[in-house]
Parts: sequence; C-alpha cells; structure tokens
Amino acid sequence: MSFILRKYNIQKLLRFGQKLGPEPRAIIANTGWLFADQILRLSVGLAVGIWIARYLGAQQYGLFNYATAFVALFSPLASLGLDSVAVRHIVLDSWSQKQILGTAFWLKLLGGVGSFLLAVASICLLRHDEKLTIWLVASLAAAGIFQAFDTINLWFQSQMQSKYPVLSKNIAFIIVTLLKVALLTMQAPLIAFAWMTVAELALSAVSLVIVYRSKGYSLRLWRWSFPIAKALFKESWPLIFSSLAVIIYMKIDQIMLGEMIGNKAVGIYSAAARISEVWYFIPMVIASSISPSIFAAKQTNEALYYRRIEQLLRLLSLLSIVIALPMTCLSEIIITSLFGKEYAEAGQVLSIHIWASLFVFMGIGTSSWFIAEGLTHLSMYRTLVGAITNVLLNLFLIPRYSETGAAIATVISYAFSGFFVHAAHTKTKQLFLIQIKSLLFFRS
Repeated sequence: MSFILRKYNIQKLLRFGQKLGPEPRAIIANTGWLFADQILRLSVGLAVGIWIARYLGAQQYGLFNYATAFVALFSPLASLGLDSVAVRHIVLDSWSQKQILGTAFWLKLLGGVGSFLLAVASICLLRHDEKLTIWLVASLAAAGIFQAFDTINLWFQSQMQSKYPVLSKNIAFIIVTLLKVALLTMQAPLIAFAWMTVAELALSAVSLVIVYRSKGYSLRLWRWSFPIAKALFKESWPLIFSSLAVIIYMKIDQIMLGEMIGNKAVGIYSAAARISEVWYFIPMVIASSISPSIFAAKQTNEALYYRRIEQLLRLLSLLSIVIALPMTCLSEIIITSLFGKEYAEAGQVLSIHIWASLFVFMGIGTSSWFIAEGLTHLSMYRTLVGAITNVLLNLFLIPRYSETGAAIATVISYAFSGFFVHAAHTKTKQLFLIQIKSLLFFRS
C-alpha cells in the first residue's frame, strides 16, 4: 500500500510541476528529496532497529530506549525552535544571511551544550547509582552538540536545495548503519550503540561542511549578531515550549515506565510502539499532497473547502482502521516473528497501541484546517492537552497495568488531543463535527 501511495503522489506531483514552470517544480523536487530521505531512514532504520532489539534483549533494549527518551526531553533546548524561524529570516533578508547563519549556529551550539549539561546533571540525580545509564545519557546527549551544524541545512532549505544535505546526511546514515551491523556481528556492548548516535551526527556535520564548501561557501564568513540573536529568540521561544509539549506527549510514557516498572517494561513497550508508529508517515505524505488544493479552495469556495477537508479526514480514518484491524488480530504473530519470543508480551501492547493511529492520522489531517484558518496557536494547545492527559493517565494506569496501561494512556491522550478537544472550543466545534462525519464511511 505504501508503495502505491508514493508512486501515485510522485506521478501526480510531476504532472502538476510540468504545468507550473521551474519554481514550482523546484519546490516539488525539494519536497521529493525530503520524502525520499524519510522513507530510506524509516525502512533501513526499522530493519536494523529490530535486529538490535533482538540482540540486546528486552532489558537492555529498554534501557537504551529509556536513555533516548530521557535525552529527548532536553532536545528542545538544543534546537531552540530556531529552524523554521531562521529559514524565514534568511529568505526575507538576503543582506544579512551570513549574520543570521552565524548567529543561529552559535545559539544552537550553546543550546546543545546546555542541553547536554542539564541531561547529565538530571540523570545523575535521578539514577546516581547506575553508571551505565549515566554513560548512555551522556553519550546520546553529546550527540546534540553536533546538531549546531544543521544550520548549514537551513541555508540549503532556504534555497530549495535540500538534495545536498539529504545526500550528505544519508552517506553518514549508511556508514553508521554498516558500523551497527558490524557491532552486531562482533557482539558489542550496549554503550557502543549509543556511540553510533554520536558518530552519525558527527559524520553528518563533517559532510555538511564539505558540501557547503564545495558549493563555494565558507563558514568563516558567518558572524555573530546580538540584535539578530534577540530577534530570532523573540520568535522562537514559544516554539521551544511547543516542542517540549510534543516531546512529553510522545516520550513520557517510556520514561515513566522506566521509573515506575523497570527497563524491561520499556523494552516491551518500545518494540510495540516501533511497529505501531511506522505507519505515521502515510498521513504526512497524503496530507502534504492534498493540502494545496484545500488552501486553494479556501480562497474560492467555502463549501468545496470543507468538503475536501472531510474527504481527506475520511480517507485517513479509513486507512488507519484498515491498518489497525489486521495488526490487532495478528499482533502477537507480528511481534514474535520480528522481535522474538522474549518480546511476546508486546503483542498485547501493539493490539492496543495501534488504535492510536486513528487519532494520529486524523490529527495530521486537521493540520491543514488549522493553517488555513490561521489558528496554529490552538494546534499548540491541543498538543499541551495531550501531554497533560498522557502524564496523568500514565500515573494512574502504569502501576496497575504496566506496559498495557501505557498503551491505553497513549490511545486515550491521542483521542483527546486529536479529536475530543475540538468540541471544547467555539472555533473548533465545526471541525469536530466534520471529524464525526468523516467516521461515517458509508455516508453518501
């Protein structure tokens, strides 16, 4: 199914681009490179990730995922929400591009160092007697420092030339993937796989610098500007809190499982979540292809505009159920076939967690409406509602039902943020009614 969707969208985009001229074709080609990057990382990363999970076993795999989720809590400080803000400033202010790039680089570098120090200090306080956990968190957090070099990527994005950073990053990704395979054959210790995360980001940084210089540019021309730093940070600080809400929303269940139950529970849950979440790229591909027609309809025909939103939501809802039903019935077979019998308990977790896809698909589908209506701030609030709901439900359900409780909390919190919360605000009630209609698949 995913191959058919990709093929259909690529053909559609190419035909669309041929009609519009060189600039739209550049936009479509740029988007295509970004999609290709995600698909490669998704497919290869899933295969090697499953191999690593089988090799490490549920206990160590759980510890690795706990450390990854823990570091992720501090990642918004490393990025500082600067990416989209910096790209916009680069596009709008061609005279100050070098100062914007230099300022963004130093801000992200300082953020990466701060994120590293906070993550290490926090894990030392939380698990001061577990040296391996501290080293894992330190290694994974150190990788964030190299993300400052992603500033080069922002430049290529602003020029619609994403193929260059995509190619350079994928070279690093492939090299590190081969190194991971070598570590598996050598039966390397757990900490070695954490070092591979550092190695990938370090290689990506080096390759980005090489590509940037090969295009005739130099990092030596980048300059720090305090006024630009103030301007960038003034726009980006709300995005830091928004990103933190998303991270809590997505990762807090693994951290709470690790603290309340243990690392093995995190391993079982992570195996199920990995299979459940692998489908989330489908609504992103579909929504990104259809959203231009929704935005166009908003300007010309209100009835057509809402009809297209309903059609999109109905398609995404139907796809999510088509995926969830067989996954529910075959969950134990899928888990044991991929991860081995040690992860058999993840079958029940998967049978529940997979139903979060209904609300994830629907949530991604409604993003076009929030953008078209200029209500992106409300989209942030629904994420915050989801994060709070997830934490509260985990506090209640994890002690009683362990990994299964975390899966139930995930589904309910996603349902609140992507569906029920829309009924609580006057501006989103109409969207809530459209979502209800979209679930009536056989309605004419």
